[in-house]
Amino acid sequence: MVARAQDGASGRRSVRSRGGMVATSHPLGVDAGLGAIEAGGNAVDAAVAAAAVLAVVDPPSTGIGGDLFALVWPVGSPSPQALAAAGCAPAGLSVDALRDAGYGSMPGDGAWTVTVPGGVAGWAELLERQGRLGLDAALRPAIAAAEGGFQVTPVVARSWAEEASRLARNEASRAAFLLAGRAPAPAERFANPDLARTLRAIAEEGPAVLYGGPLGERIAAAVERAGGPMRASDLAAWGGPSWSEPIAIDHGGARVYEHPPPGQGIVVLEALGIYEKLDTSGRPQDEHAAIEALRLAFADAFQHLADPAKVALPIDQLLAKSRLQRLARDVRPHEAARLLVGDAPGLDTVYVAAVDPEGGGCSLIQSLFHRFGSKLTVPETGVVLQNRGAGFTLTEGHPNRPEPGKRPYHTIIPGMLGATGRFLACLGVVGGFMQPQGQLQIIRNVLDRDMDPQAAIDAPRFRVAERAETSRVGLEKDFPSEVADELAARGHAVVALPWWEAGGAQMILRDEDGSLVGGSDPRKDGLARALE
Repeated sequence: MVARAQDGASGRRSVRSRGGMVATSHPLGVDAGLGAIEAGGNAVDAAVAAAAVLAVVDPPSTGIGGDLFALVWPVGSPSPQALAAAGCAPAGLSVDALRDAGYGSMPGDGAWTVTVPGGVAGWAELLERQGRLGLDAALRPAIAAAEGGFQVTPVVARSWAEEASRLARNEASRAAFLLAGRAPAPAERFANPDLARTLRAIAEEGPAVLYGGPLGERIAAAVERAGGPMRASDLAAWGGPSWSEPIAIDHGGARVYEHPPPGQGIVVLEALGIYEKLDTSGRPQDEHAAIEALRLAFADAFQHLADPAKVALPIDQLLAKSRLQRLARDVRPHEAARLLVGDAPGLDTVYVAAVDPEGGGCSLIQSLFHRFGSKLTVPETGVVLQNRGAGFTLTEGHPNRPEPGKRPYHTIIPGMLGATGRFLACLGVVGGFMQPQGQLQIIRNVLDRDMDPQAAIDAPRFRVAERAETSRVGLEKDFPSEVADELAARGHAVVALPWWEAGGAQMILRDEDGSLVGGSDPRKDGLARALE
């Protein structure tokens, strides 16, 4: 395909280069990624270096107390590989234990939502298996940012401020992330020397410092003091990251690759498979088709998706062409379905797209789940722990009920595109249940509407979300009014969608002439940048 140069709605233009490129949500992350490539590293080195910096400069969204998923396309390979660095529930986490602790439903944060953080092991595994530079080199920019400080960017500052009152309830969180009880303001300088020391220990001693080492013991002690079930033995016993084959579907002349469960990438694939079988003639009908396809795909995910290591998942059945055709026949062309799509308050996560000069690509996403995760910080480490356990449900008979050693439903999904057995693009969108919705809309913009990455990212988005038992469709302010009116006439409960709920996207595409074309979401603080 040829990505035509276009001005996006933000006024940005796609970045074009024949060298390496990095796109992510913070300039310092981009600097670290390109620095890794300039030092002789590849796309994996760049992605890990960028992700480590983001764990310092965007603490509401990510940190070494969280998980990561990645898709890696090695040079010369006909398809990508998938890495899941997602930790599991501790041995003491079960439905009965939660009930005994007084919970009637899965809590949203706190010590009972902490699962084993897999991100650090994921960095090490990616670098050992696919990188060139090693963990020590990858972490140097992150250590420098934590130790010397950094200017807080506007979008990060907004997220930080919205969580200040909740952070203040935990003494260690207050000490690590607040300044005299408040969040740092935009452009204010912030340092995290405790986190710098923790990162330096990881760089020197490797992931063992967390899984069976002193950092793991401190994490477990903090959770136990807060009344949670995690113990040091849970971190030491975790089996570590795992590699697998991605799941995929063909669309618009490309092959769309997603990470397999427990991530929700299957929602993208199922929705695309339904969408392409629907009438998309005319903008209102096109948007209606995409919305209805996503509703059906989410309904399947909420019913079936769980940890495939613990539960047999019917992935092939869910993605079977005959079944997708049957689901498409249930979509009414002029009437909205009454399916409710769940939503979550988590609007954060970070995503890195990296492509090296040789053509290898890495699509990496990592998160604490909700902003500042569990809100529980390990004293004197700078480490806030994820609340990924909030992705479990206590619903009787559901495959995603918590149990020891099980991973919950994960919202984070790195994406990739391929064509004729070669790498085509890295793509990711952050924002909880917005992630599959944003990916579908951007993939459609690029493959079906012939937009370049920046224009595809800038385009106004919709978000289907459950609010007060109503499945509403939020539309960004630049959505055409005539389309909004048509959707409302079909029964969609149309509301305004604030920009901060529309997710944040990054994309790097390889054009037909071999050049790289990158775009970065103006809804975040970052950019796409290439080697000179």
